[in-house]
This record gives sequence, structure tokens and C-alpha cells, in this order.
Amino acid sequence: MSRVILLAFILPSSLGAFLWFYTHRTKDAESEFKIERVSRGDIVSKVSATGTINPVATVIVGSQVSGKIVAIYADYNSRVRKGQVLAEIDPSLFLAQLQQGRASVETAKANLEKERRTMQVLEANLEGAQAVLEKARRDLQRAKYLYEKSLLSESDMDVAQQSYKSALANVEAIKAQIEAQRLAIKSAENQLKQALANMSIAETNLRYTKIVSPVDGIVITKNVEVGQTVAASFQTPTLFLIAKDLSKMQVEATVSEADIGKIKEGQEVEFTVDAYPGRVFRGRVSQVRLSPVNIQNVITYTVIIPVDNSHMLLKPGMTANVSFLVAKKTGVLRVPNVALRVRLRGEKQQGAGVWVLRDNRPVRVPVKTGISDGTYTEVVAGDLKEGDKVIVGLGEERKKPASPRFF
Repeated sequence: MSRVILLAFILPSSLGAFLWFYTHRTKDAESEFKIERVSRGDIVSKVSATGTINPVATVIVGSQVSGKIVAIYADYNSRVRKGQVLAEIDPSLFLAQLQQGRASVETAKANLEKERRTMQVLEANLEGAQAVLEKARRDLQRAKYLYEKSLLSESDMDVAQQSYKSALANVEAIKAQIEAQRLAIKSAENQLKQALANMSIAETNLRYTKIVSPVDGIVITKNVEVGQTVAASFQTPTLFLIAKDLSKMQVEATVSEADIGKIKEGQEVEFTVDAYPGRVFRGRVSQVRLSPVNIQNVITYTVIIPVDNSHMLLKPGMTANVSFLVAKKTGVLRVPNVALRVRLRGEKQQGAGVWVLRDNRPVRVPVKTGISDGTYTEVVAGDLKEGDKVIVGLGEERKKPASPRFF
């Protein structure tokens, strides 16, 4: 009887100890590692870059003449219309040049008119000389006829011949004068053209003293003040920068040569700016510029992303944190990226793989990976299923010093 009572006491106690040991052993094994579950979800692969927001079209307004600024009619953020006067350069010098040019034109016109009147006199003289020559020619023919009939003396014949030669020489001389006068008129005409051209230049320079807007838009930069002297001798100075339409902006993103092969025209883009934390702006790649930019031996390429700015939130010069959407997959099997970097038991690199907790033991499972979003990586092939426990680090128990266990 006593033996039966003893067994009845020992058996439940032993079973309880066994269950306590088993459950605590399992718990202790799992607590040695940090684990996460294999899950299904969406993965979006992105390429990150930075860029600058600029207007799609900007126009530099400069000065083609030098001088002192005497008036400014536009400031930062001024809305301007095409042809509107933005500033004015002192016109005094250019007005004097125009007056001088006009005087030169009048002088050249008077000189040309004088040469033309001289030509008219010479042409009239030529007509008279030709009439005298014709009379001398007829007189000579009659004298020859009479001389042949012995009805005219030799001296009279000589007089007739001399009169004809003199009349002919006079005609030739006047013709030579007319040719010379034609050259004089041509020269006078050229002088008039030159004077007109100089006057036109003076008029243009005077007109250029008024700096006008070539387009409708908004002034985003003003580089001049009243009293400042602008010099346009070697290059056109920039006085204003006008954005044609701030409702249409573009991001000029800088992409490294390692990532540029993933960027295509038409690709979706998301970007943020520091001015609006949490707000995501969207666009599409319109151009991948082929011109490389070399800064301290680092090669980058400029990618253009047009952006609708009808809300007028984006400002020129803002820094954009850009994400190019390279690939997107939905409902795929995925593991945390950190799980692919876990190494246990002196494991050497053997290709992609993760450590999975199975039967309370870590087991390495080789996998084939797909795209990654920086946090999760797609599992294309491998002995994994949704819900598997993958090791992502050491647990708190492994970090503490070993302590004796008592069962």
C-alpha cells in the first residue's frame, strides 16, 4: 500500500518536472536569437539621388550697352509682361550719338544731292557737245565734197577737219567727266548708307538703354541697383532672371554612374523636400542627359523630372530627395535584409542564405533573392514559407553572461 502511494506521488512530480524543463528549454533556445517571421508583401526597388528644383524655362535679361542704371521698375517676385520696361540706363551719351548720327546723315544727303546736280549739268553739256559734234561732222562731209570738186580751198578743208576733231574731243572729255561723276555719286551714296547705318546703331543703342522683359513671367533674380554701372564691353551682364512659368517646374537630379543604368525615360519618380516633411511629390523621367559631370573624379549624370507645380509649393533652388521606382512586386515572399547578413558558427560566405529556427535549432537555408527595397528582399527560390522564423540577431540571453541552470 505504501509503495502505491509513493508511486502516485513520484509520477506526477516527474511529469511536471519534465514539462517544466521542456518548455523552459524551448523558451531559452528561442530567446538566444532575435527572430522575425517570413512574410508576404509588396517590395518596391528604388534608386536614391538628390537634385535641385528649377523652373522649366528661364530667361536671362542683360544689357547690350554700358552705362549707369538710373531707374529700376521691377523687383524680386514681380510679375512682368513681354515688352515691359524693367530698368533704364542713363541715355545721355546715346542720345548725343544719335544726334551726331542724324547730322552726319543730313550732311551725306546734301553731298549726294550736290553730286547729282553736277551730273545733271554734265549730262546737259554732253547733249550740247554732241549737237556741236554732229554739225561739225556734216560740215566736214560737205567740205570734203566741195574739196573733191575743187570748189573749196585746202585751208578751208583743214578748218573743217579741225572743227570736227575739236568737237569730238570735247564730247569724249565730257563723257570722261560723267564717268568720274558717277563714281563720285556712288561714293556719296555709300557715305549716306554708312551715315544711316551709324544713325541706326545710335538709335538701337538708345533703345537698349531701356531694359525690357522678353517674355511674360516672374522675376526670380535681380542683380542690379540704381546707381550701379554695368559694363557690356566683353560680355552681356545678367541683370534679371525671369521664370516663364513657375507652375511647371523640373527636378534636375544627380545620379551616380553606378545607378544610371537603372534609370529610363518614363520611369516613375517620388521626391520630397525639406520644406514639406512627409509630403511626397511625383513625376516621371523625361530625359537622361548623356553629358557626364566629373566632380573630384566622381562621375554623375543629370536626370530631368518635370513636375506639376500648380499648387505653387515648390520654389526654385529647393533640394529634392529623389527616389526612382526601378521595380515593384506585390504579394511576394520576403525576408528582412538583415537576415541575409547573419553568420553563425564561423560560417563562410556560401551565397545567399538565411538561418531559420527549426525544431528549436538554427538551420541555414540557401535562397535565391530578387529585388530589395532596403528593408526587405524578395525570396525567389528556397526552402522557406510564410511564417518561418528567421534569425536576425542575437537575443538578450546570448548577450548576458552564462549563468547556471537548476532543474
